[in-house]
Amino acid sequence: MIKAKSGSTELSEILAEMNKQGNFPISVLTDQQGFPIASAADPGQNPDTQSAVVAMVQKTASQVSTKLGMSQTDEISVYDTQGRRLVCRPFSANQHEMILAVLVTDRNQSYRRLTTQAVNAICKVWKL
Repeated sequence: MIKAKSGSTELSEILAEMNKQGNFPISVLTDQQGFPIASAADPGQNPDTQSAVVAMVQKTASQVSTKLGMSQTDEISVYDTQGRRLVCRPFSANQHEMILAVLVTDRNQSYRRLTTQAVNAICKVWKL
């Protein structure tokens, strides 16, 4: 008998594949409030901590957007002094607001194509 994968397993596999292709140490999919839905992480990385950070980043971005009269944010990036970047990509899947957060460790590394592919794959899984 073939065992069907759960939706959360499929989402975690999408994130793990993105991490592998982009050499990202951690990625987290959260809801709009920062509650984790799925994650993929190297040993030593803490998805719960990253989810909490995503919630704070999203809250700050929302306040800034409101004050400046901006529409929905396409991407939010936070850099540290080592050049690492936390990229948060808000998106909607089947009328559910989500955030894909990825830690990019190399300041010269491209990530947009991989995160876009992951968002598209997540949207397909979320509709099932």
